[in-house]
Amino acid sequence: MNYVDPAGAPGLNPGAAVTPPAEPVTHRSTARTTLAVACAATLLVLMNFTATLPTAGLVAADLGSGASGTTWILGSIGVGLAASLMAAGGLADDRGRKRTFVAGGLLLVLASAVCAAAPGTVVFVLGRLVQGAGSAALLAAGLGLVGQAFAPGAARARATGLWGAMVGGGIAVGPLFAALLVKAVDWRFCYVALAVLAAGVTLWGAVSLTESRNERRRGLDVAGAVTLGLGIALLVAALVEGRGGWGRPRVVVLLVAAVVLLAAFAVVERRVAEPLLDLALLRRPAFVASTAGALVIGAGVVGLMTYVPMVAQTLFGLSPLRSAALLAVWSGLSFVVAPHARRLAGRVGDRHQVAAGLVVCGAGELALAGIGEHSSWWRFLPGLVVAGVGSGVVNAALAGLAVRSVPADRVAVGSAANNASRYLGSSVGVAVIAAVLAAVPHGGGAAHEAGVGLSHAAIAAGVLTLAGAVFVALCRERVRAVPAPEASAA
Repeated sequence: MNYVDPAGAPGLNPGAAVTPPAEPVTHRSTARTTLAVACAATLLVLMNFTATLPTAGLVAADLGSGASGTTWILGSIGVGLAASLMAAGGLADDRGRKRTFVAGGLLLVLASAVCAAAPGTVVFVLGRLVQGAGSAALLAAGLGLVGQAFAPGAARARATGLWGAMVGGGIAVGPLFAALLVKAVDWRFCYVALAVLAAGVTLWGAVSLTESRNERRRGLDVAGAVTLGLGIALLVAALVEGRGGWGRPRVVVLLVAAVVLLAAFAVVERRVAEPLLDLALLRRPAFVASTAGALVIGAGVVGLMTYVPMVAQTLFGLSPLRSAALLAVWSGLSFVVAPHARRLAGRVGDRHQVAAGLVVCGAGELALAGIGEHSSWWRFLPGLVVAGVGSGVVNAALAGLAVRSVPADRVAVGSAANNASRYLGSSVGVAVIAAVLAAVPHGGGAAHEAGVGLSHAAIAAGVLTLAGAVFVALCRERVRAVPAPEASAA
């Protein structure tokens, strides 16, 4: 018989004979509870991540932030997330996924309280950085728990599809949630509410989750965690600062330091006995497809959609609440489509689902080109609808691909690598879109410039997303024959 390597078997030797990994054994009710807690945490993390989109201007005005401070108000949580995800995944697999989940929830509660009481920009930004670290633990450990609770096959496809739906759901709800609370009370109450919700999810996880970890505890790769975490943090910080000009000395220093640290990480991982991220994973087509797909959905899709509320406000004078509702057309459809994408399991491989979903996303983005000051806000809808459908398929497929693309004892690391790529990609995408918008010639008024910039950005993002779809499709997995029992005995 022939068996396609699911990248879930122990070991990383690509030439070795492949045997199916042992399936997780979890009681059905316990597995459902695990999925519910992980989905609630993911929904909360994405709500928090996007809460600043419609409110950043109000926060900056209240705290007296300048242009640089406003940029960090928007981008700081992405720095914390991207820098912490891999370390959180390693801790979850080796020290306990439930323990890491609960610790991340407590960190999110405390950081949200700090944001709510922040007297100035620096404290608020530090709070958002720590929120990112707590969110990283919830994401990595949550999907790791789901991967352990559900056996490969239809059950896991359904579970990861629901988990992926929460990504779109959080992006849809977050801006609306923040805009409504700001309108009813103020922006500080938004973070009080997030702290209360985080406390509820953390308590639920502490009471109902079952602990799981590797049978053999690996040593903590401190050098790898430090070099990778700091390298990604400085890279994302450079992307955030680069929005104010790429030639500034501060940006150049950050980029050089990031490259040096990431190169040091590659050297460290080749020398340590128990690496945080085994570089041999890069020889696994499924892992490469998972990582690349997450990077592209972040850079090509999330990066563009981040600017939709701002452009809609400039073009059509929409309020923060109405512009958030417009963005929810894209993210809400992603939420609706993702659970139903499981119906493709068994018919279309998860890698092909990612590639096809990215093609649909690219088509939706290209449909946004041409929107200008004389258009109606309805002109946004076709592109947002198409991109929302594609995003739902990609989010569902990426969650399953991330779990199966790594050995069975490293599922949280697989989740962490996938999510780190997504948030790093979103930072890259936001920086690229900002550069495209800044390059638009001045003249004709703010609405004219916003429309021209959106068209250029939509074309750039669409082309990038389509190129990513081609790359993912080319990450073909090799089929190897499993020796028959008689041949093995001989």
